[in-house]
Amino acid sequence: MAARATWKGHLKLSLVTIPIRVFPATDAHATISFNQLHEVCQTRIQQKKWCPHCEREVANGEIVKGYEFSKGRFVTVTEEDLSKVRPESTRLINLTQFTTVDQIDPIYFERPYYLAPDGNVAAEAFAVIREGMQGKAGIGKLALYGREYIVAVQPREKGLVMYTLRSADEVRSMSQIEELENVPAKLKPEEVKLAQQVIGTFEGDLDIKSFHDTYQEALRSLIDAKVSGEEIVETEEEAPAKVVDLMEALRRSLETVSAGKKTPAKATLSSGKSDATAKKTRKRA
Repeated sequence: MAARATWKGHLKLSLVTIPIRVFPATDAHATISFNQLHEVCQTRIQQKKWCPHCEREVANGEIVKGYEFSKGRFVTVTEEDLSKVRPESTRLINLTQFTTVDQIDPIYFERPYYLAPDGNVAAEAFAVIREGMQGKAGIGKLALYGREYIVAVQPREKGLVMYTLRSADEVRSMSQIEELENVPAKLKPEEVKLAQQVIGTFEGDLDIKSFHDTYQEALRSLIDAKVSGEEIVETEEEAPAKVVDLMEALRRSLETVSAGKKTPAKATLSSGKSDATAKKTRKRA
């Protein structure tokens, strides 16, 4: 099924404005979700809004927005108040700065979208800007649905991908994690070297398609079985072993992985042998 655009607007770079369409890059339907039901009659539960002070259900017309500025103290904000500061949706992605892709810390990435030209006339300009952006990311802002987003736009295959970014205020500093204060600064070199060897045995080109959400697959099998009235067989889980001796655990890990891959050791010939001697050596081997 062809993807459907959820937004139309323009991508602006200096004096160049290109009509574009925006498509979600992720599929929410890929994750199984559940509804809450009443066990007795299997009816979906309704979430009612309740005021504990008045001890009654409250209609939507009686509800206002409130901000808690101190413990138990709120200031109310009306829609009229919000309209005075709410940015107007402009349908314009305005790129005002460019940087290399690796300059953006992944912790700021929020949600991805695909950008495509809106119409054949825009396609050529779109392609030219995409090629000119190779290795770069354009940073700008997008006012949409009453709020303002920071966005990063970068080339991807035949199109562009746009990420909404978290602001700096939304990202906590790791210095706030007290447990990290107990992490030692000085380490045993032999343990680090052995850890690097273990990690090295797992190195390879990343193929994200080789990773499967086994929980979602198990959920789908469970649901299919229940719909068909089949018996559900519970799978046993192995408890992870406790690490008592780190060096021993690393050695055993290296031995296990090496045995599983069964990679033969490569013999190295001494530099004093001639090519003919080397060939004889390989023939005897």
